[in-house]
Amino acid sequence: MRTEETRTVQVWLKPDLAGAARFALAVSTPGSPQFHRYLSPNEYTARFGPSAASAKAVADNLSRSGLSDVQISNGRDHVSATAPVAKLQSVLSERGSDVLAVTGLGSTSRVIAASTSKAKAPTCSHYWAEHLQTFKPSYRGLTKAPLPICGYSAKQLRTAYGASRAFSGKGQTVALTELGFGTSMQKAMQEWAKRNDLPPLKPGQYREQTAGRPCPTASTRSANRYDDEAEMDSQAVYAMAPDAKQLVVVGNGCGEDERLLNAVHGVLMGDGHRPSATIVSNSWGIPGDGDTGKTLHALTLRAAAEGVGLYFASGDAATLDAVGEQPFATAVGGTTLGLGARNERVFETGWSNNTISLDDGKWNDLGAGSAAGGGTSLDFAQPAYQKGVVPASMSHVRVHGKTLVNRAAPDISALADPSTGMLVGHLDDNGRYQTQSSAGTSLATPLIAGLIAGAQQGRRVPFGFINPVLYRLHGTPAIRDVLPQTAKTPQQNRVAYTPATSDYTPSLEFFDYQGPGTNLVTAKGYDTMTGLGTPNGLYFTLGLRLAAK
Repeated sequence: MRTEETRTVQVWLKPDLAGAARFALAVSTPGSPQFHRYLSPNEYTARFGPSAASAKAVADNLSRSGLSDVQISNGRDHVSATAPVAKLQSVLSERGSDVLAVTGLGSTSRVIAASTSKAKAPTCSHYWAEHLQTFKPSYRGLTKAPLPICGYSAKQLRTAYGASRAFSGKGQTVALTELGFGTSMQKAMQEWAKRNDLPPLKPGQYREQTAGRPCPTASTRSANRYDDEAEMDSQAVYAMAPDAKQLVVVGNGCGEDERLLNAVHGVLMGDGHRPSATIVSNSWGIPGDGDTGKTLHALTLRAAAEGVGLYFASGDAATLDAVGEQPFATAVGGTTLGLGARNERVFETGWSNNTISLDDGKWNDLGAGSAAGGGTSLDFAQPAYQKGVVPASMSHVRVHGKTLVNRAAPDISALADPSTGMLVGHLDDNGRYQTQSSAGTSLATPLIAGLIAGAQQGRRVPFGFINPVLYRLHGTPAIRDVLPQTAKTPQQNRVAYTPATSDYTPSLEFFDYQGPGTNLVTAKGYDTMTGLGTPNGLYFTLGLRLAAK
């Protein structure tokens, strides 16, 4: 007889969302009397969190209904309980007025993982256009194109984004929320740092922890599925901020969404007196509707009120999900970046590729390929910080027959295209050091988080939710405007030739695609592919520090 699956769910309780949103905006906006006067996790709970009475009432009701192991979380944000799935569905079919959402009951949903590619010379280049590949048949007269990047080094990316030795992240902590730890990540980091001429990890600089209750049903997921993701995130932060402390947090729970939400919640609760980190890099996404989106929104309000900056990958497809549309979090978009032999910037444009595949000796136009996520929210109105910056063509959206002015994403961007990724190191199951080129907005997000850690170094208070300050840098030298390619763009900077592998046929990846299959654009000024643009070295660091005074 088959045993029915048992799960642990989390019943998230309604905080004072309106009050929390007003406070979060006030503490994040320069000129406000409350600017940067953050609350501790415990203070936030007392002021805006669910009441002790409502948490107890929900917990008592779940217990009376026959659910077991009922527990109220730190911060009273949720009540967890365990039971067979059928029992949970029956009990939770009706929700009281105190309930915001329920997670852990539904099926696992999609999650952004790093876009990766593996390449060895002569199938790739160490800098842009180091190697050109001749191919047949020609495609629209084109007979050769640059090979993709083998994976940029830390030095190349530090040069590209102007990471400074003076602002190395000293005294800052960056949290990375993940679904799993890599294999001996600290050992892999030490080897990666050595090969990239970066200082070795210091004692206590790298830590790992879990958050949330484990699911009673064992997962059948491969333990190594997300290893490269976690290692890429950690190494990207280290590349930009080698002196910052890192806290890798893996969430427990039933379902990927719940586990990731628990990881964020664990960072925000910290020890009750302060959060575990003030910069949180999140290289994942969840659908834009349902209970997970409601829960995430509540967590972003807590984060902003506590002075925690949440940085979310905008996604690896030309669409917008629940993380990218959050008005109290920073959405990180992606670019295609070509660096020359002296690490000079050859080009940088929005990541949106048109894939042309060679099948049976003929080129086949597959249309829109990989791309950074972005777009206009259907749910959230345009925040004050975007007014006057985001053009009407990117903020106006039709919802139920009405034209609304809503939140646009992303906010800022960095390298994400797999054709121009970063070289990441990891240890295989036998302890051997291996490398591969990894990318996606999963890479762009920790790169930005690392740069923020550098800029935040030595400050009395953290930046917290940075968008109201960030948008003040629009049109200044602090932000490098990422522009579309034009007829004047050299042909070799428009396309990469990806050789055949055991899994894929040869293909051409044309950059800055804005044709059928995508509504996103790269344009002068703000755009839905790259947001404001990319950080411009010390101008960015000093601009943030000045604007946040």
